[in-house]
Amino acid sequence: MARGVSGAGAAKPHGRPDAESSPPAESERRRIVAFASDARALARGLLGMTLVRVVGGERMAGTIVEVEAYLGPSDRACHTAGGRRTRRNASMWLAAGHAYVYFIYGMHHCVNVVSGGGAAVLIRALRPTEGVAAMALRRGVGIPASVGERPQRPRRAPSVAAPAPRSGPRLALLCGGPARLAEAMAIDLELDGEDLRRSDRLWVERGPARAAAERRVVATPRIGVDSAGAWARRRLRFVLAAEAAWASRGGGQGGSRRSAPRVSNPG
Repeated sequence: MARGVSGAGAAKPHGRPDAESSPPAESERRRIVAFASDARALARGLLGMTLVRVVGGERMAGTIVEVEAYLGPSDRACHTAGGRRTRRNASMWLAAGHAYVYFIYGMHHCVNVVSGGGAAVLIRALRPTEGVAAMALRRGVGIPASVGERPQRPRRAPSVAAPAPRSGPRLALLCGGPARLAEAMAIDLELDGEDLRRSDRLWVERGPARAAAERRVVATPRIGVDSAGAWARRRLRFVLAAEAAWASRGGGQGGSRRSAPRVSNPG
C-alpha cells in the first residue's frame, strides 16, 4: 500500500441526515481511513488512489494523478501561512483525513485533503474512471467513443507536459485541473470539512495495484504561487508519471521554466 495513506476494516457511514446513501461493502473495504500527518507523504501516498463522490446515489470516481502539498504555517504559499486562521481556512486546522474546499476567483471550487496542523494536499487532476457521463454533463464536455480508455504513454521520458490522451482530448478536460474536477464531481463548499474517513458523499479508496514503473513520480514546483518567494521553487507538486497525460495543463511543467521536473522511483 502507498505510503501516506492506509485502509482498514469497514468504516461506519457518516450518519449525516442529508447523506446520499451508504457505500457498498466492497467500497468500504477499499476506503482509506488513515491519512499521513505529513503533507508531503500524504501527497505522494494519494497518487494512484481513487477519489469517490456520490450524488443522488450515483457514483463518480477518478484516479488521483496530480497533487500539490501545502505544508502549513511555515509555507508562504499555504492558506495558513504564518498561522493564519479564518472562516475560509478553518477546515485546514482539522485532523488529517478531512476535506478542505475553498472558493476562488468568485467562480471555482478546489478540494484538498487535510493532513493536520494547517497543512493539506490539493488534488489537481484525476483520470476519470466511473460516472464519466455525469461528469461530462456537469462540465459540458462531449464524450469520445472510447470513454475511460487509458492515454497512450509518451515515447520520451515521462513529462508533466505530456500530450492529451489520443483516446479523446476532450476526455482529459473533464478533471484535468482542480476547478474542473470539482465541477465534474459536484464538489462545493457544502463538502468543506467533510470527514473523508466516514463520509458517504466523498471519500478516498485504494487504487489498483501498480508495477514499480507505474508508480514513478514527477516532482516540480507548484503552479500559480510565484508570490511565495523561495517557497515558489520548492518541488511540492507531484504527478504520477505513467498518468501524466491526464495532468492539468496550466503552467506547463509547473513553476519556473528553469526548474526541470525531477522523476523519482517508489521507495
